[in-house]
Amino acid sequence: MVIRNAAVNFANLGSGLGITMFAFGLMLSSWSLACLGIVLFGGTVLFQLVNLPVEIDASNRAKAQLVNLGIVPPTEMPAVNKVLNAAAWTYVAATLQSVLTLLYYASYLTGGDGDSER
Repeated sequence: MVIRNAAVNFANLGSGLGITMFAFGLMLSSWSLACLGIVLFGGTVLFQLVNLPVEIDASNRAKAQLVNLGIVPPTEMPAVNKVLNAAAWTYVAATLQSVLTLLYYASYLTGGDGDSER
């Protein structure tokens, strides 16, 4: 959690500024600017990877607290489990999307198009 809180500002900077720098680097044919954009966006991806277990644990703790505090009766827990599991999966999907976007941009920058018969 400490790592997550320290990385929030860098992650916010990297998601917007990183992609913008990457795009401007491509438009201006500046490989170094595009690389810097990828590095900044990589910080966002790293943050999401660090944040993923925290969010999943938060859903698990919320389930336990809802029952322990008597907010949700045990008979309604199957529905609550579905909702909180779905919420946790949104973080998994967002992290996967960020990782794949980072790989795509890095591949684009390095000229990797998957064609090994050049």
